[in-house]
Amino acid sequence: MSAKDINSDEFKKEVIEQKGIVFVDFYANWCGPCKIMSPMLDELSEEMKDVNFVKVNVDENGSLASVYSISSIPSFHIFKDGKVVSQFVGVKSKEDTIEEINKVKKD
Repeated sequence: MSAKDINSDEFKKEVIEQKGIVFVDFYANWCGPCKIMSPMLDELSEEMKDVNFVKVNVDENGSLASVYSISSIPSFHIFKDGKVVSQFVGVKSKEDTIEEINKVKKD
């Protein structure tokens, strides 16, 4: 199973109303670094069953990109019980990404 692509209409249900941790990848199809991160995030979605992984295309969902002040992509926001608790931008290793998620799990 890979990270689920969602749009503005689905965001509330898939992210804001979810209990637990949701990892959101704000990306664009033309973005090279986004393409680098995508397969790794799909792997993590397989390995970390207790985290929901979703993707938001910023070109198709500009209003969400504005709400979350996305100015660089890929941009990653980690939500816990509907609130942003961590965020980072750019390519990270799988280990660093797991570390970011695990920090949120401990809080």
